[in-house]
Amino acid sequence: MIKITDLHAGIGSKEILKGINLEIKAGEVHAIMGPNGSGKSTLASIITGNSKFDITGGSIEFEENDLLEMSPEDRANAGIFLSFQYPVEIPGVAMSSFMKAAFNEKRKYNKLAPIDSASFLKIMREKAALVGMDLSLLHRPVNEGFSGGEKKRNEIFQMAMLEPKLAILDETDSGLDIDALRIVSEGVNKLKSKDNALIVITHYQRLLDYIVPDFVHVLYDGRIVKSAGRELAPELEEKGYDWLKH
Repeated sequence: MIKITDLHAGIGSKEILKGINLEIKAGEVHAIMGPNGSGKSTLASIITGNSKFDITGGSIEFEENDLLEMSPEDRANAGIFLSFQYPVEIPGVAMSSFMKAAFNEKRKYNKLAPIDSASFLKIMREKAALVGMDLSLLHRPVNEGFSGGEKKRNEIFQMAMLEPKLAILDETDSGLDIDALRIVSEGVNKLKSKDNALIVITHYQRLLDYIVPDFVHVLYDGRIVKSAGRELAPELEEKGYDWLKH
């Protein structure tokens, strides 16, 4: 699905990613762990097309397309989704209107007609129920006045609506208590299938108790220094990261 080869990137003269190699296939869940400043969120931002980063080497192939040549909008419409660590509020824009615009943009990209309001409302209610989203939140401005848990659940609701091929969860466990973490994770697990893939970026093993990865990668100082199965996560929880830096 996505293949990253010798990716180098940074901001100005500061190199952040120093040769990332990673391949993810449909049906797989990959966890990326590592200390602050190691490049985890930078990698997510580059995959989704954040223009503040400079690509200085390497390539990213997404379903046989050159991802680095695609606009952020085309990447999203082609099936790449990012759940933000700190979801932003958009005052004055109802969640339902925001979601319908995004939904129809994806349909337009795929050469489909816009969906009518009644059909959209039906889909929205079904997806909200799937991830345990309170319907009343859909009529409020995007994330305005939402609790931390509601914001994160809203991200998973958007993921359910857009049905991405590759979803990236960037520290979606940040700021969640154990109950909210469980609820959000259950929503994510319901959306997993053999046809999509998931990248989970996290500091802590606790999220991986709920969203169980097939592979765990350690990003340290801009490089993937170790890759293994799910058994690596508790080892990192116990030992930290310094033992891997050499």
